[in-house]
Amino acid sequence: MVVQSLDVVHHQHLMVSTRAEKSSEAKIAAENGGKGAKSEKKSRESNGSAMPRRSSARIQAMQKAEEEALARQKAEVVEEKDKCNGEVAATTKAKKRSRKSGGEESVAEEEVVLPPKKKPVVCGKVEEENGKEELENAGGGLGEKSDLIKVKETIRLFNKHYLHLVQEEEKRCGKAEAERKAAKKGSKKGSKKDSKSKKGAPPEDSKTTAKRPDLKAITKMMENNEILYPEKRIGHIPGIDVGYQFYSRAEMVAVGFHSHWLNGIDYMGLSYAKAYSYELPVSVAIVLSGMYEDDLDNAEDVVYTGQGGHNLTGDKRQIRDQKLERGNLALKNCAEQCVPVRVIRGHESSSSYSGKVYTYDGLYKVVNYWAEKGISGFTVYKFRLRRLEGQPTLTTNQVYFTHGRVPQSLAEIRGLVCEDITGGQEDMPILATNLVDDPPVPPTGFTYCKSVKAAKNVKLPMNATGCKCKGICNDPTTCACALRNGSDFPYVSRDGGRLVEAKDVVFECGPKCGCGPGCVNRTSQKGLRYRLEVFRTAKKGWAVRSWDFIPSGAPVCEYTGILARTEDMDSVLENNYIFEIDCLQTIKGLGGRERRSQDGGIPGNLLDKYDDQSSESAPEFCIDAGSTGNIARFINHCCEPNLFVQCVLSAHHDLKLARVMLFAADNIPPLQELTYDYGYALDSVLDSSGKIKQMPCYCGAADCRKRLF
Repeated sequence: MVVQSLDVVHHQHLMVSTRAEKSSEAKIAAENGGKGAKSEKKSRESNGSAMPRRSSARIQAMQKAEEEALARQKAEVVEEKDKCNGEVAATTKAKKRSRKSGGEESVAEEEVVLPPKKKPVVCGKVEEENGKEELENAGGGLGEKSDLIKVKETIRLFNKHYLHLVQEEEKRCGKAEAERKAAKKGSKKGSKKDSKSKKGAPPEDSKTTAKRPDLKAITKMMENNEILYPEKRIGHIPGIDVGYQFYSRAEMVAVGFHSHWLNGIDYMGLSYAKAYSYELPVSVAIVLSGMYEDDLDNAEDVVYTGQGGHNLTGDKRQIRDQKLERGNLALKNCAEQCVPVRVIRGHESSSSYSGKVYTYDGLYKVVNYWAEKGISGFTVYKFRLRRLEGQPTLTTNQVYFTHGRVPQSLAEIRGLVCEDITGGQEDMPILATNLVDDPPVPPTGFTYCKSVKAAKNVKLPMNATGCKCKGICNDPTTCACALRNGSDFPYVSRDGGRLVEAKDVVFECGPKCGCGPGCVNRTSQKGLRYRLEVFRTAKKGWAVRSWDFIPSGAPVCEYTGILARTEDMDSVLENNYIFEIDCLQTIKGLGGRERRSQDGGIPGNLLDKYDDQSSESAPEFCIDAGSTGNIARFINHCCEPNLFVQCVLSAHHDLKLARVMLFAADNIPPLQELTYDYGYALDSVLDSSGKIKQMPCYCGAADCRKRLF
């Protein structure tokens, strides 16, 4: 099945079929998107009928369907553009003032887009009316997408900004380190006087670890008007259900869930007087993260210490009296007017770059408040909060965060049917579990291989000339491989290597490069980094999940199998593991594909040798994982995936034979199923007689298309 990728809003990289309809939403808001080739995955294992192989009639039908889809799309884009112009004009008058980057929040700082008048929320229960009103105001300009998708895409956009800023920070630190080494080397050769003057002069930027790319990212989003819900809201936030987890305070700011990265109490100030009938200020959200020594948290019932007066050095001690102002006054007003407050709990987590995971535990009412002498002898304000009824059960067990109930030993694993499907080939064993079949059976019918093997009639190119860097590549202005990537490295070294954003193709260092295996530009070549499990599902056959947290941009696995010619696969029936390599077609935007890079970032000498006409109809090569493959053959489709496909070149530079890698599109918590979009256009699959075939989709996503094809 020929596939491509489609630009999507805010850092969402998905696999999309060659004949997929190009949505007007993507046209309006896309900044980067997903590309690559795709497999015809298993219907055998999902108890469905096998997908047919390609035929000339099918290609003609798909091309006709594509022309019709493009015609429809042009009309949709015009209509959507008019709609967006109206929305932009309506919001032009509501621009915010710039916010202060640090310090305590004050009422005067809050200059935001004001929502309409809201009805008071009934104290003691969750009011559904409020949620409906919120939804009407949500996410202007994002089309018909669900609230959950808007939140996901906003977090992806934040991660994109964050990784770009991490990249800048790493380059800055690398430059500073190189200058220090050069200065040290020069001081040995120079006179003592010169040496002393160099040693006495401070480096150009000595604060190599003081920068905060997460705070820079939210600042950039504020400047670009990219905060999902810039106005403060009372009650639940659309798209963020009880149990939702953030991996930093900055993510909460990006969505608009809690508007400050440091303060524990978020509140509406006097600027909201025209929009709400409450006595202001009133609190909208608090973060429980153990910052105060007087906090008492028993999950359903909380005694929260007000803000102010504590030591900011981290020992949690009070050093002065608190006052009934700002956030404290806002919580007092919530108690007197029955205004519910969102409660977020922070938990220690080594997975998160911030060191914590923040879980939304629902709405609480402020029962009462009082002032008392705290443990350190200073006056503190206390607020007792009680969870409202009618909400989902708390996801935290007495507020102690558990990392997804990951088994600690083989004895704890239920339904274990195979301890290692790789047979020892991978650095980490991949076990298989089956709690569905009776009797339980392991995955069979294939031979595990960790790398791609070429068919007899496929000749691999010679190894390409590499860079001349030594040790690790750190200067993108001189590294030949970085120059092919647009004069920058595609990865950051943080968390073992993360892809900054999806690209048409990634050029990695290869066998003839001077750098070693520790080079960051070899990130996808370092094998499996996470503990993966193959597990049986009721409707989708086998599936894959990770026992470890996977950060966005991290490589998960390569799609391996037999590298074959696509034309040879037309005669093979009932093979649902064909992944066609359409890297070249996607780069050139052929066959209706949309490119990730619009600036022509691929070196021209690599494209000149390819003939458009010979490659326009279909990719020339594919990967067949039917009888031989790795963990990737078990990864299922999802209409809202958490992985994206990335073509990578390392040993050679033949775009038609690029390696196919799967990267994390989101921060993926432990035990969440790993998925990517198979990219079929509806009604694009024909059987041998030319009739349209259909297969239902069981991904369960909020915006599921209901059909795989």
